[in-house]
Amino acid sequence: MISVLLTDDQAMVRSGLRALLDAEDDIEVVGEAGDGGRALELARRLRPDVVVMDIRMPVLDGVEATRRLAADPDLSSTRVLVLTTYDDDELVFRALRAGAGGFLLKDADPEVLIEGVRIVAGGEALLAPSVTRRLVEAYVARPEPAVAAPAMVDSLTAREVEVVALAGVGLSNPEIAARLFISPATARTHVSRAMGKIGARDRAQMVVFAYESGLVVPSRRPAR
Repeated sequence: MISVLLTDDQAMVRSGLRALLDAEDDIEVVGEAGDGGRALELARRLRPDVVVMDIRMPVLDGVEATRRLAADPDLSSTRVLVLTTYDDDELVFRALRAGAGGFLLKDADPEVLIEGVRIVAGGEALLAPSVTRRLVEAYVARPEPAVAAPAMVDSLTAREVEVVALAGVGLSNPEIAARLFISPATARTHVSRAMGKIGARDRAQMVVFAYESGLVVPSRRPAR
């Protein structure tokens, strides 16, 4: 059973999310918080598998709450799934650095959110395709973007190159597995090995690497 803590300053949003997630046999909402400070208190007491975190909240925003949660050794097994809007780009990038494990937009389909909770609970990173695009657009807008070392690309196997390219256009590990006709466990292994070889700390860095190295061109849209 995946335990979930909902954090959003709008009670109606929390109620909707609770009804959606509690309807699943393998997911249980164990608590709700209206601000980041309360979220930290409940996370430390309830030890949920996943905290669904809003970004803009009173008292303590989602970015700082994520940073403190990620830095707490007692919460090392708790993952953060951020729900964001199109207006939150800069905050999303800050949350990435703070340690969030996944990002979805609030207008995502219900089944996408449900699967996102499962993916993040399983220890995988998740970036919504549109969030991935914005992350990359912010990168390519820099005046002097860095170029990935060719040796790093050469260190990847042919399969790992495919995996990095697919991650670069926003596909999750299960989606990569389906695209390449391999098992989810194998896809996860390829992703982990590729991240190690290119020195990527998280999924976001791997996405940027895919664009820096030319494995994905900036104009390309995620293939879903």
